[in-house]
Amino acid sequence: MDLTAREIDIATPTPTVILHTADAEELGAHPLDRLRIEQAERTYTGVVETTTELVEEGVLAVTSRLGHVTGPVTVSLAPKPRSVAHIRTKLEDHELEQSDLQQLVRDIDRNRLTDVELGAYVAALHANGLSHEETRHLTQAMTDIGERLDWSESVVADKHSIGGVAGNRVTPIIVPIVAAAGVTIPKTSSRAITSPAGTADTMAVFCDVEFTTDEVREVVEETGGCLVWGGGVELSPVDDKIIRAENPLSVDPPGQVIASVLSKKKSAGSNRVLIDIPYGEHAKVTSLVAARDLAEDFRLVAEHLDIDIACTITRGGQPIGEGIGPILEARDVLAVLDGGGPLELRLKSVRLADILFDLCDVDADATELLDSGAALEKFREIVAAQGGDPDVARDDLRPGERRHVVTAGRDGIVLSIQNRTISQVARRAGAPRDAGAGIRLHCREGDAVEAEDELFTVYAEKAGKLTEAVEYNAGVEAVRIGDPDEALIERR
Repeated sequence: MDLTAREIDIATPTPTVILHTADAEELGAHPLDRLRIEQAERTYTGVVETTTELVEEGVLAVTSRLGHVTGPVTVSLAPKPRSVAHIRTKLEDHELEQSDLQQLVRDIDRNRLTDVELGAYVAALHANGLSHEETRHLTQAMTDIGERLDWSESVVADKHSIGGVAGNRVTPIIVPIVAAAGVTIPKTSSRAITSPAGTADTMAVFCDVEFTTDEVREVVEETGGCLVWGGGVELSPVDDKIIRAENPLSVDPPGQVIASVLSKKKSAGSNRVLIDIPYGEHAKVTSLVAARDLAEDFRLVAEHLDIDIACTITRGGQPIGEGIGPILEARDVLAVLDGGGPLELRLKSVRLADILFDLCDVDADATELLDSGAALEKFREIVAAQGGDPDVARDDLRPGERRHVVTAGRDGIVLSIQNRTISQVARRAGAPRDAGAGIRLHCREGDAVEAEDELFTVYAEKAGKLTEAVEYNAGVEAVRIGDPDEALIERR
């Protein structure tokens, strides 16, 4: 069929073309089918959407993802990518070959799969898992796509947390500690997906976090470390596209987690990697057994990639810091670097930094680097190199002006502070989109409280968001209060 192509200003995640319903019926095309588009000696493939309003008959609307296509074109139905068959194979719980996984990764990278097909891929991994062999091949395939960073240093460190624990903002503390000891640590981090803040969201309070690969190299060569958003560089770019499919389903298949994390680390040039695996009833990893299994799987794949790895299994039953949300977590980070701050956040940061020093065979002491001010000075260097104000103080970082204090309804003991629930309250308050939104905790698990004692304060930048957070909190139990004997039973 001959049509006239014109560009349409609609953002789409895949190369999309829009047909009038009458033209689609004549072609035998349905929504999400592929269309082969020929113009002169070039051929394109687009995913079909249909309409009776956006385009007239005889016109093919082309989104920017497909490229610059205008004028006369010839169109016909195109076959689905071969990787769609591989997704079906995995849905049927059969193991994929190395070449199958390589094809899948290439098609994801080139935006050849629709959101429905990507969702099916994620669902297949969630339902049926990946074998060790599949995980190794997937990790290698993801590493081979995109750019790579190479460093002259023989030891390059990195650290990653599996997540799921509110206020677990140890990375902006660990990176300057490690860099202050002379160890290169190019840290790329994520923005929040389902949490009130990711490391990149917290660092964006201080400075820019979006850089090209060359700019990341300049920052690291100047300071020894960086704290940047991983989505801004082309290091294992397939990972970000898979995350987009995982988010609506709220799933995080373990094999895909390993492939995502280690492909990023390998692409960043890191060869000494510390993995923090928090576990607890309300964390992503709910049991000690599951945490140990995941640690062993990380070790096996890292060995294949020639990465020296250490996995720490930490308690993740309650938030780590006091602040939850970008600015509130940034205040905790500065407080710890300045010698104070929430004790658990400081202790965990020091412990993980010392483990990373052992892994790198470096004779350094994290506590000494903190207490001497060397880590704070290194943090300021990194912030300045990333375009921020190195002299920003904790009191300069003010949370949202609208606030609501949540108090205890009875005397008792704090039995639990539920990570997922407290995070949802913070997100409804506007975090992470509103940097000043979030929660400041006034209690810890095991604390004795009396009726009307303050449990936490909700901060928001917008009145409507504060109302939404308060109404949501009224229907849940973010902080559970019980009798002392209940606390003893739970600890047993």
